[in-house]
Amino acid sequence: MSISVLLTAFAWPSVRSSVHDVPIAVVGPAPAAQQITAVLDQRLPGGFEVTDVADTAAAERLIRDREVYGAIDLNSGTLHVITASAGSTAVTQTLNSIATGLAKAQGAGTAVAPRDLVPLSADDPRGAGLAAGALPLVMGGLLAALLLTRLVRGSVRRVTGALAFAVTGGLAVAAILQFWLGSLDGSYAANAGAIALTIAAIALTILGLESLLGYVGFGLGAATMMLIGNPLSGTATAPEMLPGWSGTLGQLLPPGAGGQLLRSTAFFDGHGATHPATVLATWLTLGTVLCLVGNLRRLPTVIVEDTAAQPATRATV
Repeated sequence: MSISVLLTAFAWPSVRSSVHDVPIAVVGPAPAAQQITAVLDQRLPGGFEVTDVADTAAAERLIRDREVYGAIDLNSGTLHVITASAGSTAVTQTLNSIATGLAKAQGAGTAVAPRDLVPLSADDPRGAGLAAGALPLVMGGLLAALLLTRLVRGSVRRVTGALAFAVTGGLAVAAILQFWLGSLDGSYAANAGAIALTIAAIALTILGLESLLGYVGFGLGAATMMLIGNPLSGTATAPEMLPGWSGTLGQLLPPGAGGQLLRSTAFFDGHGATHPATVLATWLTLGTVLCLVGNLRRLPTVIVEDTAAQPATRATV
């Protein structure tokens, strides 16, 4: 049964992934833009959410701000495609393939030469390190919660320990990904902060549930992060490529929000970081509050036990 659950959780998003509602921009005169939009809907119904912009600079600004994944530019009279592989290699490949097909259909006869506006690191052009780093972040949060529940008593000490573990883990993971594997660009401090915030949100959420519900809460938190949050994070592809509503759900959980925040700090100068940072801060705050509430619920029991353990004193006259 457990193997079936694991297989379903990890295989279903990959097998059922497809392009739907991926935001892109189309640059050019209104008639040409409408024609391209109609062709896109015909080739991939519901695949793209198209924004019409007036010029190339506006499209590039949307890409750098992480509002769209790429753009099809018709301003020069011929079809050009602008991509951002740092946002998603899967979407970039899909957009390049469709643009090439459109160019051939228009009689260009040659493949479209894409312009990668925001590329991945030159040492890791496929983004393999970034995609592989999603699971260690979840495991880091789980490990921190497990060790703290086993070895540390008291909510304040556990919260402090989780934050210290997160900071240490963020510095270490960012150093490996950026300086050794070369998978990250940008500010090392910002990348380490994004990773630390993700680990802290996961660890404190699990600690809070354990403090409130015991081992049942720990299992619930671990299963949510591992079996729901990690497969639905969209780090390897894009949230819009996950089936149905699962991509939206994944971005509301720490693994998905952490992956998007790390992309923003590493490649987009922090653009697009507001939403994932808010999600992570909300989970971190919720976990801390649950830890404190669970501690307050146990406090009367501890007082009663301490009182009962004290030896009775003989009354004197």
